[in-house]
Amino acid sequence: MTRDGFGRLSRAQLAVLVPELLLAGQLIDRSALAYVLAEFGADGMRDIAIDEWMGASPVYTKRMQRALGFEGDDVVTIFKGLQLDIGAPPQFMDFRFTVDDRNHGQFHLDHCGALMDVEPMGEAYVRRMCHDIEDPTFDATAVATNPRAQMRPIHRPPRTPAGRTPHCAWTVTIDDAHEPVAWPAAALFLRDCEAGRFVGVTAIDPDEEGDGDYRGPLVADVRFADFSHSALVRIAEEVCLQMHLLNLSFLLAVRARTDAGTAIRLARKGFTGIAGLAAARIRDALQLGDDLDSAATLLSIHPAFNPQSYVDLRIDRSDGLRLSLDRHTGAERDGAWAALLDADHLEPLQAILRAVDPHLRAVVEAASPDALQVTVVRDDHAHDEAGEVSVTRISSGASFAFADRGDRRELPLLRS
Repeated sequence: MTRDGFGRLSRAQLAVLVPELLLAGQLIDRSALAYVLAEFGADGMRDIAIDEWMGASPVYTKRMQRALGFEGDDVVTIFKGLQLDIGAPPQFMDFRFTVDDRNHGQFHLDHCGALMDVEPMGEAYVRRMCHDIEDPTFDATAVATNPRAQMRPIHRPPRTPAGRTPHCAWTVTIDDAHEPVAWPAAALFLRDCEAGRFVGVTAIDPDEEGDGDYRGPLVADVRFADFSHSALVRIAEEVCLQMHLLNLSFLLAVRARTDAGTAIRLARKGFTGIAGLAAARIRDALQLGDDLDSAATLLSIHPAFNPQSYVDLRIDRSDGLRLSLDRHTGAERDGAWAALLDADHLEPLQAILRAVDPHLRAVVEAASPDALQVTVVRDDHAHDEAGEVSVTRISSGASFAFADRGDRRELPLLRS
């Protein structure tokens, strides 16, 4: 059985895949929070979203800084982090940055996909997202860089007048006089979990063609094609860990408000929705086919099963398509997405396979404390798309198309 993952892709393919992974991370909430809304109401959904992002974002922000060598304590470091954050996938959340000096800057959003999803739901939902959720979570993201950083709105939705652009604008200020923001308790917990401490990531080869880090100037648009092959593999792995951490933070937030069974049920529904939608978008972006080889490729690069040594999904193409999911991994110990799959709950895996070909189905071969083993079969009839995937497709992100914006442009930076 093989464990080929992102490394099997070309540099050009990885440059296409990474923005897709970032967008998939953003759309996790379009899936999961739909079921939270039904269970806890609008205010409960708001509170869970706040806890979820505050718990995960400081941990994964610091990881990405270290991975690409741009750790610092200034505004530029914060902005670079946002460009590589599932909370701000490129173009869908179209952040535009201005830097005055190392302690002062601004950003605005020329397009906010999250706003496009929420605005039709009415002003109360817009206020929950753009006021109640953004205020604490923006500062929680910044705490990974500087605990005295503050992000404050210049203007934000509800849009007045209607249709106002840019959609919102914010200042970022670092000042020794600011009260330092503490790491949230959930972030401290997640920092020490398997995903937070995970070291089995790809080492970046400094001798490869392309950028091996982001130590240089802040650029207006990150062009992923400029990174080296190994750097893109590492970025893809870190983005997958961002998703795992967000899901784990979601579980913490839900479990604080209900019983474990309900939390797992909601998490499985959310997992199914994003698993299927991400699979469909990745298949289309990489122009994969509808055969078993394409299914094997998709499974090997799906964010639910990466980084490979965190999850350990073995794929065997010697006789059809057989899968073996190891039960002695960091993902299992964390209770991550892979741990939600068992002999009675294959819905997320079915959603991935049906994104390749709706005739495909996973059948359990064996289930033990050591491994879950399944075989992929092709049925004569096509299976319907899972309802959870259809719910996630309501987001404008489901059909969002990335554009080639040409060469990167450096932003001016006045260093004080």
